[in-house]
Amino acid sequence: MINATNIHKSYKDLHVLKGVDLQISESEIISIVGASGAGKTTLLQILGTLDKPDYKSDTELIINGQSVKALNDKALAKFRNQHIGFIFQFHQLLPEFTALENVCIPAFINNTSKAEAEKRAKELLDYLGLSDRINHKPNSMSGGEQQRVAVARALINQPNIIFADEPSGNLDSESAEQLHQLFFKLRDEFKQTFVIVTHNQDLANMADRKLTMIDGKMVG
Repeated sequence: MINATNIHKSYKDLHVLKGVDLQISESEIISIVGASGAGKTTLLQILGTLDKPDYKSDTELIINGQSVKALNDKALAKFRNQHIGFIFQFHQLLPEFTALENVCIPAFINNTSKAEAEKRAKELLDYLGLSDRINHKPNSMSGGEQQRVAVARALINQPNIIFADEPSGNLDSESAEQLHQLFFKLRDEFKQTFVIVTHNQDLANMADRKLTMIDGKMVG
């Protein structure tokens, strides 16, 4: 599903990623742990095509059989929209829109019809236990409910891969546990691959594989 080879990233004199190699299989749940500043989020952004690596002669990033560096910016944005979903620590919902409208946004970007997008969004919100929150705006929902709306938004285009950056970092322990269990339920039912950056050791240890980053490199 993901094959990353010799991934480097520098910001001026700061060398953040120092030659990361990573292979992730379909339907696998991977956790990435490490101290703050180890390069976890930078790696996640590159794997998710939100940022680009410093291309060396042998640097390669292949996602779902597609070489990322072969795509121009427009094609890359389309590929990202269709194949990748994102869940962030802070849900990043648009406050002026309802839960239903927030979930539909990626589908509209993908030129899905309004009727089809809303049908799929309602199905997802119902699946996630939010059928009574469809017309609520974020400020009238709990933190756990908002994060589940963000999960529905990540799933709306039926992506192959979900990238999550500290997805439970802003939740209380009960909501965090519910979210963690949800990831595994989604993987089992929809066969998505999950790559999760987290400081939560309970979540990290639940993963199929736990990877550790130290000073811009994978260790162990």
